[in-house]
Order: sequence, then structure tokens, then C-alpha cells
Amino acid sequence: MGCCGSAERPKREWKPLEDRSCTDLPWFLLFTLFLVGMCGICGFTIMTGGAARLVFGYDSYGNTCGQRNEPIEGVRLSGLDHTDRKFVFFLDPCNIDIIQRKIKSMALCVSQCPTEELATYHDLKRFAMINGSELCSYELPGHKYPQLPERFEKCPKLPVPESKALPVFNRCTPVDISCYAKFAEAVVTFVSDNSMLNRLIAGVAASKEIIVGLCLLALVLSMILMVIIRYISAVLVWILTALVVLGSLGGTSVLWWLYIDYRMTMNETMTKDLRETEEPIDDMKTIKDHAQGLLIYAVSATVFTGILLLLMLFMRKRVALTIALFHVAGKVFIHLPLLALQPFYTFLALSLFWVYWIMVLLFLGTTGNPEKNEDTGLVEFRLTGALQYMTWYHAVGLIWISEFILACQQMTVAGAVVTYYFTRDKTKLPVTPILSSVLRLVRYHLGTVAKGSFIITLVKIPRLILMYIHNQLKGKENACARCMLKTCICCLWCLEKCLNYLNQNAYAATAINSTNFCTSARDAFMILVENALRVATINTVGDFVLFLGKILIVTCTAFAGVLALNYQRDYTEWVLPLIIVCLFAFLVAHCFLSIFEIVVDVLFLCFAIDTKYNNGTPGREFYMDKALMFLKMPTLSFPCKHPIRESLKPVMSCAVHVRYVDMHSTCQF
Repeated sequence: MGCCGSAERPKREWKPLEDRSCTDLPWFLLFTLFLVGMCGICGFTIMTGGAARLVFGYDSYGNTCGQRNEPIEGVRLSGLDHTDRKFVFFLDPCNIDIIQRKIKSMALCVSQCPTEELATYHDLKRFAMINGSELCSYELPGHKYPQLPERFEKCPKLPVPESKALPVFNRCTPVDISCYAKFAEAVVTFVSDNSMLNRLIAGVAASKEIIVGLCLLALVLSMILMVIIRYISAVLVWILTALVVLGSLGGTSVLWWLYIDYRMTMNETMTKDLRETEEPIDDMKTIKDHAQGLLIYAVSATVFTGILLLLMLFMRKRVALTIALFHVAGKVFIHLPLLALQPFYTFLALSLFWVYWIMVLLFLGTTGNPEKNEDTGLVEFRLTGALQYMTWYHAVGLIWISEFILACQQMTVAGAVVTYYFTRDKTKLPVTPILSSVLRLVRYHLGTVAKGSFIITLVKIPRLILMYIHNQLKGKENACARCMLKTCICCLWCLEKCLNYLNQNAYAATAINSTNFCTSARDAFMILVENALRVATINTVGDFVLFLGKILIVTCTAFAGVLALNYQRDYTEWVLPLIIVCLFAFLVAHCFLSIFEIVVDVLFLCFAIDTKYNNGTPGREFYMDKALMFLKMPTLSFPCKHPIRESLKPVMSCAVHVRYVDMHSTCQF
């Protein structure tokens, strides 16, 4: 069925991959209009010359270098023909405003950057006569530079350093960057030891091949771990459980031992002191308070340990479910190996969008109406009136489209996992389940993804605004305001995480039933509430196992890095490459294991739906893997000669035990 409407079935029977229809079509149209607006901003910056001014540069009179210009009202020396002057030259390139991050100098369009150092005004005159490139203001004739009184204000600061034009952007930049030392000192403070910084940078440059090799090793280890984690998850989970139980028992025992020891010592001290003096001891109250505090800690630890042991007892099957889900997730990656490439596609899409976004943002910085600065007399381009809201629109686009790309990844993975789970015969899986999932997403469910990502955007924007306000007021606000800001930021962060988890399950429900976002979110929420303890177990134990997996990858990569860099005996030379490699290894492990986490969450939702709507009888057979069937062993009672017994044998033989009694009693499966 094509995208002609958003009609839903009146009753959802959880029959996956059937009756596919478009979902949240109005949101798809809204997102399309938003994208048109983003493209319109880019087109506006290009049409109004912002892109040209960024690439070709412009002088302090509003003229764009390398082309003819229209005169600007009220600005002298505007409207000049700079067809032959294609480079931007700054009279004082080393005068940098660190706060505003820009050069505070008059800019001119010149035909050639100075190819050598010019120490005197006679050198400026000679360079202008030979090369035809006048480095002073346009109204000053080149052959009169040494005699003009205006040369101190409208000519470059001496000596003029040798410069080269930047590729693409045509700015004359000094070859010797020593004039930027003040700027670099403000940006990089490294205990005022330039030799240390130089040695670290040299260590990175000398070890670049090893760094690349170690990064590839982290990539390979992450992909291997996603496949083998199903074999080691059981060991990790039970080791974690044992450590938690033993740690709780040990901590409680130590607290009781400290309390008893302190109490005995206190009694001996009291008896001895009372024999020596008849007056009460002033410190006796303090000693009793200490003992009382230890007693409270010991009792609290005992209560906590008791609750923990009860939880472990009652949730042992749910822990086993987490292990089984990890086992099945490993099988998913074996049957769908292209899932491991999803982080690459997502990173590529995000990188391309971020490059485009930054490019348009730079265009916006040189777009607008020319305004003359009364203090400096220089011309600057600024967005005024309603046009200044384009920057805010562009900022919202960064968040919404980024979240949209991440949501597309979640929907793609969910669609592929749903196809795998609800296909009984795994040999009959589609040739390319990932491509099929992408096509279903593009054809039917882009509106759902747009709506889910917009909800996350609505929560993220206020949090970012509050974080900006908190940083701006740092050291100025009182303690109460600081506490309130941090509380609001924390609450919004928690809300964003909860909505992200709910959105992910809503996408899985949409992949199954082809329902709109709100309906899918409600259905997924009801399923999760009915399995709240299982959800809590999977999200705690499972997340910790994945965290251990990340630490394992970082540790292995760091160990290999130490061995590879060991021949560089100077510690300071290879510590920075090792830090870079470890950070990259953690980032790669996080990206890959996040895909694994999505697979586990989608498998659990499918398992919960399967156990709720199926019971193993003919017509309602389970879809789940055998590893999960052992965790769901229904008890069914039929007369021993009931015909359904024979039909259930193929289904039940793999998951449940059958006990037969005499022919007149019941058979329990």
C-alpha cells in the first residue's frame, strides 16, 4: 500500500509486518516544510552574498573581493571594482580580540599577499610598484607612501610579515605564526611549559601509524564483542550478582562488628572511669552518640541487605531472562551482520549534516545589512529585524534533524529485529532485512520518526538554555538560584532519557503494528508497565554488562597501546597518544554496544508481546527463540486423549516437560 493515508486497524492484533500503512502523515509534511525552511536559509545567504563574502572575503568598506560591488549609502570607498583584487589583507593581523574571536584590524582587498617581510614604508612603495598590490588604504597612492602623514593610520603596521593566502578562503595569513602567541597562550595553558607541549605533539606525530592501528583494533574488538557477548554474558551477570551479594553481606557484617567492638570498648572505659572519679564524664554523651550512629548504620545495612537478598531471590528468573536476551541478540548479529555497520551510516549522516550546518552558520555570520561601526568606522554585516530569527531557526534545526537521524537508526534497527523475531523459519528471512527496514521507514514511517524526534527536541532545548544561563551566571547567582537551575537541568535530563527509552519502544511497536506514534507509545508503555520488574532488571544488569564490555575494549586497546608504544621510553611522549586511543576506543565501543542495547530492548518488547498474546496452542504458537522458551513454560491441562495433545508435541517438546497420568485424569504440559 502506498502513502495515501494514515488509516489504522480498529483493533490491533499484534500481527507484525501485515497491513502496512503510512503513519503520522501530518508530521511528515511538517518536517518536510521545516527542511524547506532550512534550505531556504541557505539559499537566502547565497542570494544575498553572505556565502560569497565568507569565501572570497570583504574589506572594511563592505566591498567583496574578486568582484564588482554596488555602492553602500553613507559608506565612502564602497562600490569599488575589486575584480583584480582577490585576497583579503589585514593591516594588523596580530591584533586579535580573544573575547570576540576575530581580528581587530582594517581589512583591504589586494591583488597579491606580501611574499617577503616589508620593514619600511619604502619597502611598501617598492612592493606596490613592482607587483601592483597596494597594501595601504585605497585613497593613498602607492608611490607616495613614505611621505604621506596618513601612513601611520591607514597603512599596515611595520614590519609587515611574509604572508600566504589560505586555500579556498583567500585570506592573507602570516607564515610565521609567532604573532598569534598571545592568542595561543590564552587558548592553551599548559603550565607555561612550551617544551612539554611540543614534546607531546611530537609524540602524537611520531606515533600516528600506531594510533591509527590501535583505533582499528578498537573497532574490530567492538564488532567481535557484539557477537561473543552472548557467550560471556552469563558469567558476567552471575559474577556481578555474587559480588553485590557478598559486598552487601560483608559490609553489614563489618558494621555490626564495629558496633559490638565499639560498645565493648565503651563499657570497659565507662567502668574504669567511674572507679577513678565520682563525677560524670563530659565525653560520655559523645561516645554514646557514636555508638548510636553505628547501630543505625548497621540496622540500615541489614535492612538493605535483606531487601537485596529477597530481590535476588524473586528476580533470579528475570536475571536469567537478561542472559537469554543477550544470547538471542548475539544470534541476531550472526543472521543480520549488516546491523554492525549501522553506527558507520549514522555517523556519516550526522557528519555530513553537521558540516552543512556549520557552513550555513558561517554564511549567516556574513549575511545581512551593512552597518557602519561608529567607533571604528568599519563596515559589518548584521541580521536585523525578523531576519535575526533565522539563526534561532537554524539552531533548532541542528537539534531536531540530529535527533531525527538518530531516530531513523533506532527505527531501522527495530524493523530489522522485528522481522527476525517474528519469522519462524530463520532460513526464510529476507535477503537484506536491513534494506527492507530502511525502505519501510522511508515509505511509511518518516512521520512517526519526525514526531518522536520533535518531542525530544522540545525537552532538549529548554535544558540547553538553562545550561547556557547557568554558565553565564557562574559566580554571580546566589546558592538558591544555582541549586534551582541545577535541579531543573537534572529533571529535564532525566525526562529526556525516559522519553528516549519510550520513543525507542514506540518505534518498535510501529514496526510491528504500523500504528502512529501516540498509539505505539501507549501500547509500548502498557507492555512495559506490565513487565516493570523485568524492565528494571534488564536496564540495570544489562546496562552494567554493556558497561563492562566497554571497559574491556578500552582496557585491551590500552594494553596493546602500551606494548606498541613501549619502545618510546619517554613517558611524556606516548601518554597523549594513549589517551587519544583510549577515548576513541570508548567512543567506538559506546556506538557499537548502543546498537546491541537497542537490539536487546526490541527483543524484550517482542518477547513480552509474544508471551502476552500467544500461549503455544495451534494458531497461537510462540515466535520466540528456544533460549527464551525455557523462561516461559506455560502449564496447560487437557485430557490425556485430547487431540490437542498430539498437535502440541512439536511446539512444547522444545520448551516444557510433559507429564502423563492415567487416561481419565489430566495431562499437564
